[in-house]
Amino acid sequence: MRPTLRFLTDELINKIVDEARSLLASLGVEIHNDSVLSMLADHGARVDMEGHHAWLTDDIIDRALKTAPASFKLYDTLGNEAVNLAGYESNFTPGSTAINILDQDGKLSRRPVADDYVRYAKLMTGMHHIASQSTAMMPTDVHEKISDSYRLYLSLMFCEKPVITGTFTIEAFEIMKDLQLAVRGTAGELAAKPLTVFSACPTSPLKWSDVTSQNLVDCANWSIPVEYISMPLSGFMAPVTLVGSLIQHTAETLSGLAISQLTKPGAPVLYGGSPAVFDLRYETTPMGDVGTMMQDCAYNEIGKYLNLPTQAYIGLSDAKLLDAQAGLETSMGATLAVLAGINNISGPGMLDFESCFSLEKLVVDNEICGMTFRMAKGIEPRDDFPSQPLFEELIAEQHLLIADHTLRHLKDEVFFPGPSIDRANRSRWKEEGGRTLFKRANSEVDRIIAEYTPARLSDDVTAELTRLMETEARRHGMDKLPEVN
Repeated sequence: MRPTLRFLTDELINKIVDEARSLLASLGVEIHNDSVLSMLADHGARVDMEGHHAWLTDDIIDRALKTAPASFKLYDTLGNEAVNLAGYESNFTPGSTAINILDQDGKLSRRPVADDYVRYAKLMTGMHHIASQSTAMMPTDVHEKISDSYRLYLSLMFCEKPVITGTFTIEAFEIMKDLQLAVRGTAGELAAKPLTVFSACPTSPLKWSDVTSQNLVDCANWSIPVEYISMPLSGFMAPVTLVGSLIQHTAETLSGLAISQLTKPGAPVLYGGSPAVFDLRYETTPMGDVGTMMQDCAYNEIGKYLNLPTQAYIGLSDAKLLDAQAGLETSMGATLAVLAGINNISGPGMLDFESCFSLEKLVVDNEICGMTFRMAKGIEPRDDFPSQPLFEELIAEQHLLIADHTLRHLKDEVFFPGPSIDRANRSRWKEEGGRTLFKRANSEVDRIIAEYTPARLSDDVTAELTRLMETEARRHGMDKLPEVN
């Protein structure tokens, strides 16, 4: 039996959804994109073009919910199935778009460069419990106008896993779409085997910018999956109560769903978000707050109730170092997320309010992910009945280390973490150097990168990816791309 977790009753979910629909009809949503407003008007919404506002009808929302797919899959660069976003299946992906990286000393953070990103992409090939990449950090040695596309380019060049990504400009979508077409070959193949998910963020409260609303349209037209990242801040830019924040999150997400589905019925989407409980004491948005985690799990329940696959930024930490707080917040979030059945869990590797990425933390978090997957398998009998023959063997042999029953079920029953997790007795730990968690994780980073096997894209595809990226770089005044190892 798979263990599951719930925070909301169906009755409460109904009330939250009804309130959200009512808000979209009475208060409406601000949209700074004339073509999107016109499309909504064509489908029966009341629209104020000058005021950049639309009031959605129940019919629009009902149609969007009816056409949105209940699940979809992601495929790696070679076309193999990699991620199934359905039901209660959980998949992990690293946190995204960090502006800093924790240096190899484990104490100082700095701005990342392209070489840091390449190390990350290579490391991801060895993160066996993390199914997809994200565009995890922002290299500072390229022009800011190509930061989005360059991160995707490096991910595709150095790791075969699908990519959770996004763009901060309307213009960057074109090159990012072309990079994916270079891998897949045709628009039909890209639609049949999605390679990426694009994040699209409304602005609280109830607003879509020109960029983010156009991203929804562009992704839908090309059948590129999109995840809605509503970010209500409880007690600041949203009601302080969790229910009030969930109403706002639901309204913002349903408005995005309407834009996607009216653009192209059946466009793949994730009911996602990144809410936070605002900490008035420090004026921060703690992702490791228990209320933040509860919101993530709760809106996931709403998404499942609406028959949509789900996403959340959870399983990350606000700590500045790889310390006890980092482990506490990350493991608690990851555990709750898997028990709740969130389909795409974004968080591993991330510190400091989603602003700092750590390769060493990614290694440790990979082990946390593996532990949660073992937990999700639950407890089930494996040749345990009748039990008497097994206990007769135990009494006779005084152990079951090499018993057929042990050898048959050991791998399924017991999760053995990698070398970053210390399970030696104290004397052995001291003999092996008495290394701290960070040092063990750092050694794993170096080992995995040293053993890296290059991605198996064809030479023609990698040449085309590089040609596209170099052309885009020259368009923004760069003579050449950074040299990477």
